[in-house]
Amino acid sequence: MNVEEIIKTSQKMPLETRTLIHITLIHNKIYEVVGNALKPFEVSLQQFNVLRILRGQKGKPANLSTLNERMVTKMSNTTRLVDKLLAKGYVDRNVCPSNRRKVEILITKSGSEVLSKMDRVVAEAEYDIVQHFTKQELEQLNLLLDKF
Repeated sequence: MNVEEIIKTSQKMPLETRTLIHITLIHNKIYEVVGNALKPFEVSLQQFNVLRILRGQKGKPANLSTLNERMVTKMSNTTRLVDKLLAKGYVDRNVCPSNRRKVEILITKSGSEVLSKMDRVVAEAEYDIVQHFTKQELEQLNLLLDKF
């Protein structure tokens, strides 16, 4: 199915417009598929991203600024995301001893364990999304997307 059929238009669109609509539709589909994979864990894609960032810290705490900088989807509600993960026991939040205005966030053992399970289902979802591409096509697609 092509873009025009999906958005139900018979008008000829400029190539630039068609391309950007197509990218948006693909983004939405990816978000839906990966989001559905995470549903059993009751974790959003953004919360999953926070957990991966914290795991990448390798035991060193992160602050809200670090999380914001590294988020795939930039947002202003990182505090709320951390609060939800805290309520689930997936992260710990402490006041920095050397700078009382700074909050340090660490992934918990429980958070690491559930993240490993999430990694598996997300990897399966990602494979389902790109399974029709060859490795060469994926490399070419990445080169084209890097031009953005």
